[in-house]
Amino acid sequence: MTDHPSSAIISERSITFGIIAGEASGDILGAGLVRSLRYRYPNARFVGIGGEEMVAEGFHSLVPMERLSVMGLVEVLGRIRELFSIRTRLLDYFFTTPPDVVIGIDSPDFTLAIERRCREAGILSVHYVSPSVWAWRQKRILKIAKSVNLMLTLFPFEARFYEEHQVPVAFVGHPLADRIPMEPDTLKLRGSLGLEANAPVLAVLPGSRAGEVERLGTLFLEASRWIQEKCPDLQLVIPCVNRDREKQVRDLVDALDVKLPVTIVRGRSRDVMAASDVVLLASGTATLEAMLLKKPMVVGYRLSGLSYALLSRLVKVPYVALPNLLARRQLVPELLQGDATAESLGAAVLRSLENSEERARLKEAFTKLHHTLKRGADEKAAQAISELVERGAS
Repeated sequence: MTDHPSSAIISERSITFGIIAGEASGDILGAGLVRSLRYRYPNARFVGIGGEEMVAEGFHSLVPMERLSVMGLVEVLGRIRELFSIRTRLLDYFFTTPPDVVIGIDSPDFTLAIERRCREAGILSVHYVSPSVWAWRQKRILKIAKSVNLMLTLFPFEARFYEEHQVPVAFVGHPLADRIPMEPDTLKLRGSLGLEANAPVLAVLPGSRAGEVERLGTLFLEASRWIQEKCPDLQLVIPCVNRDREKQVRDLVDALDVKLPVTIVRGRSRDVMAASDVVLLASGTATLEAMLLKKPMVVGYRLSGLSYALLSRLVKVPYVALPNLLARRQLVPELLQGDATAESLGAAVLRSLENSEERARLKEAFTKLHHTLKRGADEKAAQAISELVERGAS
């Protein structure tokens, strides 16, 4: 918990914050936000939809957050009536007992529509965590501009995009940058994972969803086998998000012609990355974690041919890996679609393992980016929201 200066207390008046979080990551952000806002407004009330983390901070959830945590188009279609019903119930509550501000955390397909209706009704609205509007479907910015009085972004390049489109924005930094230490204890974590201290370690993260593991798991294992042929003492570690992914990965390992010596760990993906020398991974938030842990990485990804053809026309940014987007240049290799072969991925990993000078340069670049993102996100977000509340709608 962050220490707060006494001057941070803004008002003893009763004030209501309506907050909507739809998934576990939003619940964590929401809990930190509630803590920081409560310090500024000791008599504040927090109501809406949140999970266990937010409820533990004194938040009142009108609906269990799990009812919003829906993944995949088919699942959403199967629950569409319930989701509309929850949205209607929430809006009725906010219109009947208007909060001073409504804050949607991520889950833009659900929260932005609520924010827009609230703003039209004269209630201040904030969205926390930008959709990837800077990367594709950029015309969504018009809808966002009508929905929010303020956008809170985790990355500086997102804030630049909103500034260019005259949408009020505050860059608050990324909470992971606040939580991950500048220097991970690699040797200690190797010991806790049962790994040799002095032999090289490759962390392999093919994704957290079944489809990703199916598409990338065998490819990444074949790349690992290619590396091990040239680096026999390599230790291969694969973290799996749950029991189902662990079984899926074990089945893929068993299906390979050559038996790979591999350590499979349930959970602890951050510890596995911190214990490694290099990370081979799919694009996504894991690339940010690897960067904050100062680990060299090779990013590989494949989609179906049709999906890739559609996305490559829609996407407006030159990179997919967050370290490259943040640096505005290619710091880490990205091997996508046809370029992602076992040999190309393996060769990129091997180059990183063998080039200590490049690893040192990367560590320096990653450390600078870590400092850029380490801003005390909970505090910065609460500060921006309280400033909006105090000055009222613009």
